[in-house]
Amino acid sequence: MITAVHTLIYADDADAAREFFRDVLQWPNVDAGGGWLIFRTGPSELALHPAAGPGTQHHEIALMCDDLAATMSDLESRGAEFTGEVDEERWGSIAYLKVPGAGQILIYQPKHPVAYE
Repeated sequence: MITAVHTLIYADDADAAREFFRDVLQWPNVDAGGGWLIFRTGPSELALHPAAGPGTQHHEIALMCDDLAATMSDLESRGAEFTGEVDEERWGSIAYLKVPGAGQILIYQPKHPVAYE
């Protein structure tokens, strides 16, 4: 039986990315040895979308919140940075969170029903 989802983020600077998730996002974690942190992410859901065309499959991680403006303000007070402005999509209010050494991650307040409790 599948018991969890393990998400991987590949970073050019893994130490900076780990510090960001630990110190800025303040996610609980365990040390798997040698400073290799594994973070508890909480509830999750999985959506499948059509690819733009043959051979264009990719995977994306999105963080979800119940109040995007408040979440952004809280994260900015801890040093987080966002790229661009908040965009309104049919399915949610979205922003992109900069992750040191690992690019950016979508963060959004869904307008759709969620699959987690």
